[in-house]
This record gives sequence, structure tokens and C-alpha cells, in this order.
Amino acid sequence: MEILGIDVGGTGIKAAIVETATGVLLTERTRIETPRPATPEAIGQTLKTMLDQNQWSGVPIGMGFPAAIQHGIARTAANIDNSFIGLPVAEYFSQHTGCPVYMANDADAAGLAEMRFGAGMGHPGVVLIVTIGTGLGTALFVDGHLLPNTELGHVLLANGIEGERFASESVRIVNQLKWREWGPRLNLYLTTMENLFWPDLIILGGGVSDKLHKFSPMITTKAPVVAASFLNQAGLVGAALFAEEEINRGR
Repeated sequence: MEILGIDVGGTGIKAAIVETATGVLLTERTRIETPRPATPEAIGQTLKTMLDQNQWSGVPIGMGFPAAIQHGIARTAANIDNSFIGLPVAEYFSQHTGCPVYMANDADAAGLAEMRFGAGMGHPGVVLIVTIGTGLGTALFVDGHLLPNTELGHVLLANGIEGERFASESVRIVNQLKWREWGPRLNLYLTTMENLFWPDLIILGGGVSDKLHKFSPMITTKAPVVAASFLNQAGLVGAALFAEEEINRGR
């Protein structure tokens, strides 16, 4: 099945047509800066532009979104406007674009891609996926089954600071931290997660995933830590996979 996958992030919105049987991108990935403020109307207009770029109309869209999504309704808003909270976002963007929209939390979407075709494929037990970008997104799987909307980037660390305000990629950039300075911050976050969930595997995605070799010496978790196979494309691939699953369920 061919589905347009869209990954809405705090700094950029990415899109590509995905072949869901293989997870392969059938088109070049397009990217547009996330509008400021990132209101429903502003993001809706950006989505229309992306649909035009991909010559996509009237057919399904899978979308990864930086919020806890419960039955198509946004319950939180991370790095987007608070006016999204309580909004039936799947229905809103369906009306805005004229396409059926199936929406999942962005980290959950990335996790689906990694578990279906990537670094977590066939891996038993507990798998924790952390997407590192503007914030810290998480997806938690047990024997391949997703626990949705974990939002573990907001857990307070032992230093009293929220995880994503201490160890995200945006924090590294804003504070101009070298890898050897930022690595221990991420390690504190990952060891905190390990002490809570005892994963058998930790997969790191997002913009820094291809730089794992630069900070891996600072990681002390008992679980192996690997880079996401899809790197920064996991979100849009997983969004398409989520849409396929929902279509097959008849939702």
C-alpha cells in the first residue's frame, strides 16, 4: 500500500510517499520549517503545501505528531501551540486536507518503523525507543506490542530537571555542548529509564542517531544501545505503517 507519511516535529515537518510492504520511500523526502506559532491553522496550511509538493489528494495520510494522541484527540502539546490540546486533530486535518488522516504520537510512529523493519525487528522482550530532537520522544514495546503515548521525555531526573530539558538535541545545540559534555546528560536520562523499565534493547532515533559513535563511550546502560535503522526518517515511515494498520482494522 502506498501512503503519504508525514512527521511533524518541533522544528520541521517532513513528508514522503511510503511503500508500507517494505518501508521504502518512493519519493524524495520533502521538508518545511514548522510554522511559528505552530497553531492548527498554520500547520494545516503547511500540510496543504506538502500535499501539493507530493501531488497527493483524496487518499490516506499517516501522520506522526508531537502529542499524546488518544482516539484521534490531542491530549498534550509538545513544541507546538497549546491550542491543540483537546482538539480532534485527526478529524481536523482530514477536513483541512480533504484526505483521510490517521494520526499517532510521533515517537510511537518512529517505533513502529523500527520494530517492523529496523533495529528492533524480531527483538523479543522490552524495547525502548528514544527519539532525540527538539525534545525526547519515547516508544515502549513488549514482545512487539506498543504501549502508546508514554511521553517519558517529561520524567524528572535525579537532578530535578525534566529529561528533555536536560538531554535533548535542542539543549545540546543551544548550550553549544560538545559530545563529551552532552553524552553524560543523555546517559543520566537513559540510566533513569533503565532503572524504571529494564529494557532488553534501547534504540536511539532522531537527528543524532547517526552520531552515536561520538557519545556511545559515555553510555553505561546494561542494555545494548543501538542507532535507529531509519535514522531521522523513522517517523514518517512509521506514520504510514500506522495508517495502514488503522485502515486494515476498518477504522
